[in-house]
Amino acid sequence: MISKEDIELAKKARLNACSPGGKFQVGAALRTKNGKVYLGCNIGNNGIQSICAERTAFVKALSEGEREFESITVVGAPIGQEPTEKCLPCGYCRQFMSEYVDEFFKIGVVDKENNIEEFTINDLLPHSFKF
Repeated sequence: MISKEDIELAKKARLNACSPGGKFQVGAALRTKNGKVYLGCNIGNNGIQSICAERTAFVKALSEGEREFESITVVGAPIGQEPTEKCLPCGYCRQFMSEYVDEFFKIGVVDKENNIEEFTINDLLPHSFKF
């Protein structure tokens, strides 16, 4: 279950977003099954090598040896604004996450009132590429 703490952590991570050409900041809080949290923000450039907040959090966790994940909470909004709409992971992030999570993994997004909506990876990516 997505917690209010995870929302606040994702909001905190969002403040570190770095996107010179972009005008949108995203933060993510990735929770492992053992309770550790890895934060990520979107990092962009003017080329095509930008990385989303979700993948930043996963790369940090994976590079530290984590392999069992419980949930990720994602918040996003234009620079200088509070999150007002649900910020769902992009298709690339959905496929990336599907490689490392089980069917019980939760993806949480929030609206302007901090109402939480939860999805499973299968809700957002019902026919992922697997081999």
